[in-house]
Amino acid sequence: MAQVAVMSPDGSVKKIDRDSQEGLEALRKLSALMLKAALKQEFKGIRLGEAVADEDGFHVDSDKDNQQVSADELPALEDVIKGMAKNDVKVEFVEVPVEEALAEVKDDRFSTELINENAKDGKVAMYQLGDVKAVADDDILLYGNVVKNLRLLSVAGAYWKGMSSNPMLQRIYGTVFYKKDALEEDLKKRQEAKERDHRVIGNQLDLFFVDPKVGAGLPYWLPKGATIRRTIERYIIDREVADGYQHVYTPVLMNLDAYKTSGHWEHYRDDMFPPMDMGDGEMLELRPMNCPSHIQVYKHHIRSYRDLPLRIAELGMMHRYEKSGALSGLQRVREMTLNDGHTFVTLDQIRSEFAKILKLIMSVYEDFDITDYSFRLSLRDPKNVKKYYANDEMWEKSQSMLKSAMDDLNLDYYEAEGEAAFYGPKLDIQTKTALGNDETMSTIQLDFMLPERFGLSYVGQDGKEHQPVMIHRGVVGTMERFMAYLTEIYKGAFPTWLAPEQVHIIPVNEEAHGEYADDLAKKMKAANIRVNVDHRNEKMGYKIREAQTQKVPYTLVVGDDEKNNNGVSVRKYGEKEQNEMSQEAFMNEILEDIASYSREK
Repeated sequence: MAQVAVMSPDGSVKKIDRDSQEGLEALRKLSALMLKAALKQEFKGIRLGEAVADEDGFHVDSDKDNQQVSADELPALEDVIKGMAKNDVKVEFVEVPVEEALAEVKDDRFSTELINENAKDGKVAMYQLGDVKAVADDDILLYGNVVKNLRLLSVAGAYWKGMSSNPMLQRIYGTVFYKKDALEEDLKKRQEAKERDHRVIGNQLDLFFVDPKVGAGLPYWLPKGATIRRTIERYIIDREVADGYQHVYTPVLMNLDAYKTSGHWEHYRDDMFPPMDMGDGEMLELRPMNCPSHIQVYKHHIRSYRDLPLRIAELGMMHRYEKSGALSGLQRVREMTLNDGHTFVTLDQIRSEFAKILKLIMSVYEDFDITDYSFRLSLRDPKNVKKYYANDEMWEKSQSMLKSAMDDLNLDYYEAEGEAAFYGPKLDIQTKTALGNDETMSTIQLDFMLPERFGLSYVGQDGKEHQPVMIHRGVVGTMERFMAYLTEIYKGAFPTWLAPEQVHIIPVNEEAHGEYADDLAKKMKAANIRVNVDHRNEKMGYKIREAQTQKVPYTLVVGDDEKNNNGVSVRKYGEKEQNEMSQEAFMNEILEDIASYSREK
């Protein structure tokens, strides 16, 4: 395997495998430094922020007094970088007195801040490429002659250090590989990702929007997106009620003391919003989790062994603090609604309830046509005493029970140490996204800790009090993330049962056929079919193309023949052929399509 020379932030040089992830990121770190040098060369007085290299590529943040760098200027910057590569530029390690380093960037507040943060003993370690210096903060490739297969991808706004209270900078994204075919494959994947990006599709289909001016990470669900969400929610509630769950509504605010008791305040504080002081000693907290709320529902009555398993579920709204730079469409938000559920069981009910929950999850996956998934048993890292609840006996017992339950079901799984919740182990169902990445969709978590901390009990057959075990479970995660996942999997072409508009009716002539179209729509609405009639004064070809652009499952054209024969001309999304059908035949077809969750017959 080919090796390359890499410099570390302490100035030492080592050889690493070129094709390793470490070798790729060192190449990308060098490319980011070369981009900084190109920006300095092309734009005098430009201020330079952070340069980051990771598994997705690299980016550099910058700021100028006049108009920011535009996407049109990226090819010219690429040429400058490739020119440096031809000249075989080399990275040098220098230790610069802090005063000297600050003097060189005196008009650049961002470079100044980076230097001050990394200064040590009056000096700062830096990488130098020609006349440009940057703080040495990661391994970097030494020689620039390998930076050939590079592409600057896009520009976007990004807050300095990801904080919305900081200035907005210009972020330039790029990618680079050692081999040309690897770059071409990456660009192909990025194009596919762009076409499937739920943010782009959400805008095209008018599903949702997020406006940072009125609240970063707080999505607005537009009528079409709300229709899809409402369909999912009704489906989930019906499935859970049929499975023995009792649905509840609980407040999004709770006394902070509850989260101190649960341990969320201790283990999860950085992801919680600041408490609200009510002025009379009461501190209220926007909930980051629903479990303490469902515990209160359990505690509201004295419970008997006859009540167990007690299954409580809710589409519970939660709030979690995410840095502005981490927010992304519906994928990463600050307000979310979790398809949440908690079951309170006796010890001897754990295995059967676990199997019941897993059966529900897999059945739901079938209805959404989710087939590519695997099981991850997420366990505690016993060395991480800060992250996990300190009770070795509890952890051994609960982890053993989960393993036994999976073995009983004869399901393959893999173990992941350090991925457990702070209060107990869990089974994570890992699904593949549209681009092949792993994502946790569903979880089943075993919890002995919270019942103990909240003093939960039930009266057993012996008349004595016993402590229940709590099982946390989420079937499809949050509505926001699930919607993002489905949008990208379906590429915006939602199956008929989920589509916000299932049928689009186009009268050939408004005066002659508009009333027939309306009567047809009325019958469909009575059958709970989501239908619209296009009465606009536009050409029919335009209306048909727009229905296809909006990815409506069925477009019906009605003219003289259809009106006279009590029929419809049907065109399915993605097909060019039109089929003549009677009203009755079409109604039977679409209702069967909806009832079968649009699965292939």
